[in-house]
Amino acid sequence: MKPFVSVTGVAVPFVEDDVNTDQIAPIPTRRSLKPDLAEMFFHAARRQADGSLDPSHVLNRPQYAASSIFVTGRNFGCGSSREGAVWTFLAVGITCIVARSIADLYRENCLQNGLLPIELADDRMDGLLARVRQADGREPFTVDLRTRTISGPGGGDIPFDISDADRTRLLEGLDDIGMSLKHEQAIAAWEERTRASAPWLQQPSRDPSRESAP
Repeated sequence: MKPFVSVTGVAVPFVEDDVNTDQIAPIPTRRSLKPDLAEMFFHAARRQADGSLDPSHVLNRPQYAASSIFVTGRNFGCGSSREGAVWTFLAVGITCIVARSIADLYRENCLQNGLLPIELADDRMDGLLARVRQADGREPFTVDLRTRTISGPGGGDIPFDISDADRTRLLEGLDDIGMSLKHEQAIAAWEERTRASAPWLQQPSRDPSRESAP
């Protein structure tokens, strides 16, 4: 997994609540074994009835064509646990989602793939959203995981909360196995103690169904 330290770029205001994973990565666009993830990104929402791009949709506006930060509403990423709904963000160059709240499964998928999920309280989000709209893609914002702050035009730094474990996971680019291996010496020491004190735990369990009859 690619480590996340900070990102500086355009912030796009996608102000909707209850956006689900099928809206982010529609099932019909995933029928190929190797789908175009960038094409999949909000495929239906960004198009008109005839299939052409809707120029009024915020994601199709020229100033947000190369966004790096996605600012959205409540309960983002609800629905299924499909990981493709995270991969599409990375495919279009967005590496940070800032929301009022993020669905638990979606947030975990973000952490497993190097995409920083940030949840902001309403007062902080109101201030950030006003600044993002005012900037309108003309000036960049910066999200720094080391300092846990969002900075940019129109005001001072906005702090955000993230657990130390999740912060470490992203800064070092670690998945669950990688996080476990940070404790490799402690795990090995536990196994040595257990081998001495409870050797039966190191033996394979007996499966009577596999034993041949006399």
